[in-house]
Amino acid sequence: MDFGKLASVDLVNFALLPEPAQNQQVLPGKRSDNPTLYIGATGYNMKAWVGKWYPVGAKDKSFLFHYGKQFNTIEHNTTHYRIPDQLTIERWRNDTPEDFKFCPKIPQTISHARDLGLAGREIDYFADMIGGLKPQLGPCFMQLPPGFNPDEVHLLEVFTNRFPDHIPLAIEVRHPAFFQPGLASEKYFRLLKEKRIAAVITDVAGRRDVCHMRVTHTNTLIRFVGNGLHPSDYTRIQEWTERLKHWFESGLEAAYFFTHEPDNLLAPELAAYCLENFSKEMPWVTMRGPSPVSGQQGTLF
Repeated sequence: MDFGKLASVDLVNFALLPEPAQNQQVLPGKRSDNPTLYIGATGYNMKAWVGKWYPVGAKDKSFLFHYGKQFNTIEHNTTHYRIPDQLTIERWRNDTPEDFKFCPKIPQTISHARDLGLAGREIDYFADMIGGLKPQLGPCFMQLPPGFNPDEVHLLEVFTNRFPDHIPLAIEVRHPAFFQPGLASEKYFRLLKEKRIAAVITDVAGRRDVCHMRVTHTNTLIRFVGNGLHPSDYTRIQEWTERLKHWFESGLEAAYFFTHEPDNLLAPELAAYCLENFSKEMPWVTMRGPSPVSGQQGTLF
C-alpha cells in the first residue's frame, strides 16, 4: 500500500489522537454480550508463507483454506477489480471456517465512478453476488478516491440509500478536508452514524489525519499499515491494545483489524503480535490469530 508511505518513519509521531467526544453518542457505555475482534491480512496467495504459516508442501489452490485456519477475516481486495460469480462465492465459503468473515472491497467501477455507480447496475449485481457469503460476510469496504471531498457527501448519501441495508458497509475517505473541524466533516461522520456505517480508520505513517479515531457504528474497521516490523510497529500495537480495550469496555461489538506490511510478507508476524497483546488485555473478547505451523518455531518479535 503506497498511500501515506514514507521513506523513513524514524521521526513520525504515531501517538493516537485523544478519544473523540462524539464516540460517546455511538457506544452505549457498557460491554456487549459477545464482543469479537477479527484479525486479518490483505491477501492469502502467499507462497512465501509456505513452511511457516502454511504447511510445508501447501499448494496454491489450498492457500485460502490454510489462511482461514490462521486468520478469521480478510481485507479481500480481489473484488475491487472483479465482481465474483456464484461459484467463486461458494468456493470461498467452503474453504473457510464458520467463524470467518470476508470484508470484500467495493469494486472500483462503483467507488471510483463519478456517480458512485448509481447510473448502472453494478451496485445491485455486486450486492446480489456478495450477499451469498452470508453468514461469513463482514463489512464491505468502500475506499473512495483521494479527490472525493466533503462537497460530494450528498452523492454518498444517495449511494447509501441505494446500497442494501442488509449488507454491512465501511467507508474510507482520504481527502484532508474530511479530518478538519467544521460542518463539512461533521456532515460526513453524521451520515455514517445515522446509516450505521463504520468509518474506516487507517493508521499510516504519512497521513496521520486519516487515523481519526471516530467510531460511527458499534462495529469498526481498522487498517494498520506497518513498516517492515520497524520498532514503532510494536509500540503502535501496544497503544492500539489500550484503545480497543476502552472501546470494547464501552460497548463496541466487533472490530476488524487488518495488518498491512510491505508486499504482505510480514503481516502474519505482526498479526501474531497483535493476538498476543490483545488477548492478554482483553481475555473476554472472542478472537483468534496466526501461529507458526507445527515444527516451525523461531522468533516472531
